[in-house]
Amino acid sequence: MTDTRRRVKVYTLNEDRQWDDRGTGHVSSGYVERLKGMSLLVRAESDGSLLLESKINPNTAYQKQQDTLIVWSEAENYDLALSFQEKAGCDEIWEKICQVQGKDPSVDITQDLVDESEEERFDDMSSPGLELPSCELSRLEEIAELVASSLPSPLRREKLALALENEGYIKKLLELFHVCEDLENIEGLHHLYEIVKGIFLLNRTALFEVMFSEECIMDVIGCLEYDPALSQPRKHREFLTKTAKFKEVIPISDPELKQKIHQTYRVQYIQDMVLPTPSVFEENMLSTLHSFIFFNKVEIVGMLQEDEKFLTDLFAQLTDEATDEEKRQELVNFLKEFCAFSQTLQPQNRDAFFKTLSNMGILPALEVILGMDDTQVRSAATDIFSYLVEYNPSMVREFVMQEAQQNDDVSKKLTEQKITNKDILLINLIIEHMICDTDPELGGAVQLMGLLRTLVDPENMLATANKTEKTEFLGFFYKHCMHVLTAPLLANTTEDKPSKDDFQTAQLLALVLELLTFCVEHHTYHIKNYIINKDILRRVLVLMASKHAFLALCALRFKRKIIGLKDEFYNRYIMKSFLFEPVVKAFLNNGSRYNLMNSAIIEMFEFIRVEDIKSLTAHVIENYWKALEDVDYVQTFKGLKLRFEQQRERQDNPKLDSMRSILRNHRYRRDARTLEDEEEMWFNADEDDMEDGEAVVSPSEKTKNDDDIMDPISKFMERKKLKESEEKEVLLKTNLSGRQSPSFKLSLSSGTKTTLSSQSPATNLPGSPGSPGSPGSPGSPGSIPKNTSQTAAITTKGGLVGLVDYPDDDEDDDEDEDKEDTLPLSKKAKFES
Repeated sequence: MTDTRRRVKVYTLNEDRQWDDRGTGHVSSGYVERLKGMSLLVRAESDGSLLLESKINPNTAYQKQQDTLIVWSEAENYDLALSFQEKAGCDEIWEKICQVQGKDPSVDITQDLVDESEEERFDDMSSPGLELPSCELSRLEEIAELVASSLPSPLRREKLALALENEGYIKKLLELFHVCEDLENIEGLHHLYEIVKGIFLLNRTALFEVMFSEECIMDVIGCLEYDPALSQPRKHREFLTKTAKFKEVIPISDPELKQKIHQTYRVQYIQDMVLPTPSVFEENMLSTLHSFIFFNKVEIVGMLQEDEKFLTDLFAQLTDEATDEEKRQELVNFLKEFCAFSQTLQPQNRDAFFKTLSNMGILPALEVILGMDDTQVRSAATDIFSYLVEYNPSMVREFVMQEAQQNDDVSKKLTEQKITNKDILLINLIIEHMICDTDPELGGAVQLMGLLRTLVDPENMLATANKTEKTEFLGFFYKHCMHVLTAPLLANTTEDKPSKDDFQTAQLLALVLELLTFCVEHHTYHIKNYIINKDILRRVLVLMASKHAFLALCALRFKRKIIGLKDEFYNRYIMKSFLFEPVVKAFLNNGSRYNLMNSAIIEMFEFIRVEDIKSLTAHVIENYWKALEDVDYVQTFKGLKLRFEQQRERQDNPKLDSMRSILRNHRYRRDARTLEDEEEMWFNADEDDMEDGEAVVSPSEKTKNDDDIMDPISKFMERKKLKESEEKEVLLKTNLSGRQSPSFKLSLSSGTKTTLSSQSPATNLPGSPGSPGSPGSPGSPGSIPKNTSQTAAITTKGGLVGLVDYPDDDEDDDEDEDKEDTLPLSKKAKFES
């Protein structure tokens, strides 16, 4: 069983002076070698990672607040807090801290003596305590000076705070405040402002409890109205008593709860409006004030949650059709703030909080609210829904599936009575609000799309022994909701181009495509069946003709994600419907512009080439080669053609494949030492000393008399010699002709170009002497062993010559050689001239 005594939540104070939750874990103390001292360690309860490692510095001031909270400053503007689940655990850690610092655990704060000189420290420690002047009108200036002089010294601050607590001094000062106001003693009021402001900077919880009590808080605010820097006093009390109104959307019967709400509002007002903006040196002196507000909110949430009558009335009025619009808006805003406060709760308390709301019927209530016309009410309801989804998406999924089952049961009965069921599912309401967002920037739609993405994400779905949430929910979603999500997409793609192509529509369709792309990546047969049965990809690719580049790229990204799965069901669907055509058209229409569209399309074809997706390679070359063959500024399309030719040659020469298999199997049977000797000989061999077509064979291989192996090798080498002699003649003739390739053209007609390959048949038309189907065709480049020249394609564009290697996919495990020297120097010189 988990030790709940040491269970803590770690908080840090951010730049906005708000406490950020850094996670929940278990705290311990121990010696850390790296920090050279006793340290506080908090390890996350989720994965055991280290949330906090803080050395207990003898000079750091630690504070214990509200029995379950320890707060301290690690550095300037970096405050930390540990909130304990149980008081016993807080006391244990507090004793450890006090033990390291040599303090009595009965104190609520330890001292930092770093800033004091030795003389000051001796003087302060030698005096038993701090004597305050008598609280009289004539001595206000002396009191103000004493407070100001004590603030720089931590020990003096501590002694001053203790004196103020023990003598009931604050209430006496507030009595003087009334006297000064009655006498209109402005100088005295200015002194009181400085005194009260200084007391705030003492950062002491015990003092705040006195100052923020019901009888004192308004007088404290009154003292802070008389800032000497202002010509006229502020009227904070008038605002709080006359302008600010406390609205009880539902009457609160608990007087303690009501008082806590008033107190929290007023203290928040003091922090935000009354106190001057703290200086850099004063910033950390108000950490206790932030903590006071923070933990007051925690108490309010807990007390409201326990008030069952209050919550029952709240949800009853929310869903009551008789409730007027203004009242309902107040109720929804209250519920939204209530959920926001819940983020301060410990995990187990937050569990209970949302479970309570769920039992009270928050999701059916949200369904009613989201169906209303009031935009502000719907916006607040969306925020509440986001809290629920982010906290527990499984709870939301369970509700919508139960709702769908109930609707199905009702529909069956109504169908028998020939009545239509008009009930709308909660999740479909969310989708409709996303689709119908009137904001030009679609801010609400983006938020809702994120919630939908969380709901359909299999990563956060549970799998139990008796049911699988993923199977059940995705089955429900594709049956009841997917048609609503894709409705705007299908409505806008009935023709060859989008029927509506304004910016807002394009943004919405981009959001829908983003979610569909997520589904392709994370769902399996559900989305596959939907895409193929509804012909979704063809409709999506219509958007490639959009004038908005971001939408066309979203459509392309959707197809790229599908191709990336390398699923033959998808591939057959793409080929059967000729779904590369919109992509090729977009590529040609893009012209010679070097932009994101150009790069994205080339990357997709490059993926097909590198991954050697044979079916798509053949489909692209057979149907779109004429449109793409002039593209020579990248070698992607020529590489695809080479892949295609290799595939055909393997089909025409199955013996070559079997020979390659025999060679591989034989090579892998050799022992490691023989292989190492051969590799060393290969790398030491001088290619210039070898004749064309001469294979490097190790002495161990020469001694073998395996006719079954050597016979296909000799036949293959004869074909290779014939092939190379033919290619040399082609290179020479092409060079003598002096033709140059034209500049890059994007048209469906093939242009005259010079693309020379020492081995690749990619540039030969079918039926030509170099094509794989003609008599005398040389062996496939893919069947060339490692000791021969790899395929090198020379492309000419604008007078430049480049060499690009096309290593065969079946030889990926071998090292490629630089083949620039495979052409005779005289020929290379002619090509470069």
